[in-house]
Amino acid sequence: MGLDAALSRFLDHLAVEKQASVHTLDAYRRDLAALRAWAEGHGFIAWGDIDGLALRGLIADEHARGLSPPSVQRRLSACRALFRWLLKHGDIASDPSAGLRGPKAPRKLPQVLDADEMGQLVEVPDDGPLGVRDRAMMELFYSSGLRVSELCGLRWGDLDLAAGEVRVLGKGRKTRIVPVGRQARDALSAWAAAAAAAPQAGAPGVDPSPFAARPVFPGRDGATITPRAVQKRVRELAMRQGVWKRVHPHLLRHSFATHVLESSGDLRGVQELLGHANIATTQIYTHLDFQHLAKVYDGAHPRAKRKP
Repeated sequence: MGLDAALSRFLDHLAVEKQASVHTLDAYRRDLAALRAWAEGHGFIAWGDIDGLALRGLIADEHARGLSPPSVQRRLSACRALFRWLLKHGDIASDPSAGLRGPKAPRKLPQVLDADEMGQLVEVPDDGPLGVRDRAMMELFYSSGLRVSELCGLRWGDLDLAAGEVRVLGKGRKTRIVPVGRQARDALSAWAAAAAAAPQAGAPGVDPSPFAARPVFPGRDGATITPRAVQKRVRELAMRQGVWKRVHPHLLRHSFATHVLESSGDLRGVQELLGHANIATTQIYTHLDFQHLAKVYDGAHPRAKRKP
């Protein structure tokens, strides 16, 4: 089977069977298009012609031309997924990516806001319909640690405010139940009442479908709000609230995870709340927690203080 035919089958598998998100599919397409172009440029006419040595050359070339270590790792991850799938379906005799490692990337810890900064950020004045919506959105982000795509996809039927829960469709089309805090419940209740009572552009009242099926945070056309619109709004609200760090939706998720871990020490619980498939992804927050403890130690321990 030729390069293009096998690649098309694999991408169809990701879209249909794995139900990968649009962003995931776009990333795979870009990385595998680069792999295909490299294969064609080196005279390979079938995926089975590529061996480990040749693939190692691709990774070295990408690194040498200035592609960052995380980007090289992502490209290698796409290659692994393709070759494993081809091997499983008998299209190649061996996996050339087996045992292949990319360049190590320096571990970059995410920035977080402290509890005071988060309080300042989420306490958006709720005057007017947009104020009510914005307060509900910010409270929910911090209360439940949602990804921006998860928040955008929420319908009113996903929320059980009486029980303090929200049903979230996360990565890999996996559903999880996440708690919703009291202040977020209050803000969401106020937004639900305003949205139902005021049928105007951007509010669920303009939608003839059942209220439970309507987006919690609709865009201008009444459909679900876009991640880009949410990112822009979060940035605007941060500036309005006097929080001058580079604020974005994922920063609220980082802050949520860090604050819960600092208080509970329960890494597995934080993993479940965030919807991480692998606990190694969650462990970055233990490093953040240790940084906080190290600062406390340096400021408090008599033997830790530097001499003037």
